[in-house]
Amino acid sequence: MVDHERVLAPAVRAQRWPVLLLVLTALAATGCALLLPAALARTVDAAVSGSGAVAPLLALLLLGCGGIAAQVLAVLLSARITAATTARLRADLAERLVLLGHRGPFAAGDAVSRLTGDCAGAGGITATLVEIATAVLLSVGALGALLRLDLRVALVFVVLLPLAVLLARSHLRSTAVDLLGYQEASGELGARLLDAVTGLRTIAAAGVAEQEVRRVLRPLDRLGAAGAGTWRTQSRLMWRAGLLVPLVQIAVLCAAGLGLFAGRLTVGEVLAALGYATAGMGVVRQSALFTALSRARSCAQRLAEVHRVAPEPAGSRVLPPGPGELRVRGAAVRGVLDGIDLVVPAGTIVAVVGRSGAGKSTLAEVLAGLRPPDRGQVLLDGVPTAELDPAAAHVGVAFARPVLLGTTVATAVSYGAVEADVAAACRAAQVHDLVTRLPDGYLTPLAEVPLSGGEAQRLGLARALARTPRLLVLDDATASLDVITEDRVERAITTALPGRTRVVITHRAGTAGRADLVVWLDEGRIRRAAPHAELWADPDYRALFTEEAPC
Repeated sequence: MVDHERVLAPAVRAQRWPVLLLVLTALAATGCALLLPAALARTVDAAVSGSGAVAPLLALLLLGCGGIAAQVLAVLLSARITAATTARLRADLAERLVLLGHRGPFAAGDAVSRLTGDCAGAGGITATLVEIATAVLLSVGALGALLRLDLRVALVFVVLLPLAVLLARSHLRSTAVDLLGYQEASGELGARLLDAVTGLRTIAAAGVAEQEVRRVLRPLDRLGAAGAGTWRTQSRLMWRAGLLVPLVQIAVLCAAGLGLFAGRLTVGEVLAALGYATAGMGVVRQSALFTALSRARSCAQRLAEVHRVAPEPAGSRVLPPGPGELRVRGAAVRGVLDGIDLVVPAGTIVAVVGRSGAGKSTLAEVLAGLRPPDRGQVLLDGVPTAELDPAAAHVGVAFARPVLLGTTVATAVSYGAVEADVAAACRAAQVHDLVTRLPDGYLTPLAEVPLSGGEAQRLGLARALARTPRLLVLDDATASLDVITEDRVERAITTALPGRTRVVITHRAGTAGRADLVVWLDEGRIRRAAPHAELWADPDYRALFTEEAPC
């Protein structure tokens, strides 16, 4: 089984009963379509002969109504199966993307493209395959009916039928490459566009809008070429099918007409032969199905690309009792960090400083266990952080731009914590008074709370504190607070979590001055590690901050 089939199989199996009902409905519709020309022949012959056409006409009406009803039911079932399969594929893909985290080589916009367009395209593969199988079965059934009707007419149809099969097969192969290229270019375009929208103010301030537009639209040439290739293939199929179908109909009609003159066929049977010839060419007439199948397969291949990337195995260890000592041994992240060695004694407050791009946030992710280093180890009380159970709440992390998840303020703060004193965490983060002023306090829906950047930061900090972690990592988590509020937050944290080891990523000299130790990062390496007052004598260190004097 190829990769994309492995991705699709569970989603399709989950819909086995609706799929079975769809197959039965499609078979019923096919049966009606095959019986309809014969019923029409009997009705016409009865009308021509004057032998009473009421019974054949009723049978014709019943078959027609039955076929329409089966087709309507098949459309409804196809929509249900497609929607359910798409939802399952999206859930599986979202889970895999979350598990991959930083290991996945998928930009945010590209991931969104796969979650939306590719899952929707792949989700329709079951209904498409059933329709194609029905068309093939209809062609085979039509051939059998023609053989039973007249051998000469059937031979004419058989001679021309392989052309239809080759045409469909050629179309399927030709569109596969173009459709996959189209999906890839579309995903890249989405990734670039999302990046540009996220940094819109930065782009405007830098005055590089025109350059950014050119960068975002660079995949358009490949997108246009792939789209044009798909349409060229589609147009070739359409005009060839447009010629082949009438050619088959005329050839079959001529052969049936000769049979009529020879006395082998009746007028009704001539009409039936024409109907069977038309039905037998359904595979060619429904050319859009092959385009849809190619698109579904290319979308499934893009989903399989995500599933092929193996996520890091989740840790399961629980920390033994310990004070919270942090040790970093030769930690490296390719292109960002290079051989970080650090010992943070238990209960120490460490400030990490450095220029933009020095690797501060990456180091915070490594220390928190959010990103495994490519080389080296991070130990918390002697246990590698990569082996720790994330649900055990040994490490608390707060970010500069936190994403708050939950239905209410209370669930957003307690998110990920089994037991949490939400109010105490909010008091420590200096956000309790804000929450109590809301219409429903902690039960206020999160979507109805207008938060400034600083307020969102404090709620994110409260979420980290609610886990009562042994190690607290703050990645510029107080950057939007004023100096006085930041000082209050730091004092409250010390009171709420006494003796906790704390690593603070900061660009403020005041925050660095209140730390026990400052780690100065420069181009992914530790340039110096010393108290703030000692480092302040270095002019390069002073240049990192906006303050004019040490604190």
